[in-house]
Amino acid sequence: MNAQTPQPNVLAPPACKTLAEVGLSLVMMRDILLKTIFRTNLDLTSALARAVCLPVQLTQELIDLARSQRLLEATGTLHATSGTEMGYQLTEAGKARALDALSQSEYYGAMPVPLADYQVQVKRQSVRNIRLTREQLIGAMGHLILPPDLLGNLGPAITSGRSILMYGPPGNGKSSISNGIRDAMGDRIYVPRALEYAGQVITVYDPIVHSAAEEAVDDPNSLRRTSNRFDNRYVYCDRPTVITGGELSLDMLDLTYNPTARTYQAPLQLKSTGGIFIVDDLGRQAEPPQKLINRWIVPLEEAKDILALQSGEKFTVPFDTLVIFSTNFHPNEIFDGAALRRIFFKIKIDGPNQENFLKIFAMVARAKKMPLDERTLVHLMKVKFPTIQNVYANYMPRFLIEQMIAVCEFENIPYQMTPDLIDRAWGNMFVREESIAH
Repeated sequence: MNAQTPQPNVLAPPACKTLAEVGLSLVMMRDILLKTIFRTNLDLTSALARAVCLPVQLTQELIDLARSQRLLEATGTLHATSGTEMGYQLTEAGKARALDALSQSEYYGAMPVPLADYQVQVKRQSVRNIRLTREQLIGAMGHLILPPDLLGNLGPAITSGRSILMYGPPGNGKSSISNGIRDAMGDRIYVPRALEYAGQVITVYDPIVHSAAEEAVDDPNSLRRTSNRFDNRYVYCDRPTVITGGELSLDMLDLTYNPTARTYQAPLQLKSTGGIFIVDDLGRQAEPPQKLINRWIVPLEEAKDILALQSGEKFTVPFDTLVIFSTNFHPNEIFDGAALRRIFFKIKIDGPNQENFLKIFAMVARAKKMPLDERTLVHLMKVKFPTIQNVYANYMPRFLIEQMIAVCEFENIPYQMTPDLIDRAWGNMFVREESIAH
């Protein structure tokens, strides 16, 4: 595969040239190699190098170390497809050592990155280094009809890398705007497959959260090597976006320990490092919003988070993520003054005015191939909206048009817009107050 060209503003983690630069103990690296051989049956240095994500030369040094300890032995045969590569296999002592190591931790594969080394990389690719222009924001949100001053408020908030609270009535595109911010970032960063702290392994890279670019792989038989290789223990990814809603709970912000594998999984905010953490629908979680914000106070102010191992030992990790809170409640209803001070930017997302509502309606109709009808639009504006004090919301055009389309398709008639169809669609948008007989 071809290597993706890294963005010029993100410095790649350099490939390790010595085992000392890997930053792990020789015993830990050797045991991960043995466990990887035991679990995968790989036997060539090049294949093992890809599995443990180290350069071929360093992988060979680990193999030689294990051979000197009589844990590995050469198979004595050259593979027909492997050029001049020799195969290796576990000795009986090597199998015993691999099983013992697996009983302590099931982790095998990519060598983890020491937490201290990762902290250096986080600074290289910090979300606070991003400088977005108005043109970039417009490019990412050009499909949205937004109030003219909104981008002017969003731009400085994003560029600061500080927390943002978007609030306002439901159905006005807060989630779409959050996604637009993510799209505007556009560049890529390096995400560690796993971290190491105090001998414990914390897995970070998550294919659900992280969208990987193609990776360059060392070809051991190639005469030419790439000179600007980066550390393969990282995955080159789009800046991550973690989106949570009403399901968010405080325990999702802690390390998850797997007692079977005896490894940890990074919490959501650590997976979102270098990207965006969106807390959608704030106020709908089981935990009170005030309690959730209290959990974030130290990370938001000090750019670091505190996590704890099963042993109770606490340690700090980088907190380098743009946190976007989105709520349908007024901030004063769900936060006290101290909590509000911790959220750097508060941006109200109101519904559209009548002019923008009609623009959105026409845009959705065009996309859905629904012909516009002036008589129906006059009916909507003059008869229906006055019943709700002419309060417009961004979700309404799509809702009304999709309702009319559903009726047309059921009746097997061409798509059309009529006052009667608008009345039927309107009836599904609001539930009338009426008594229910028991």
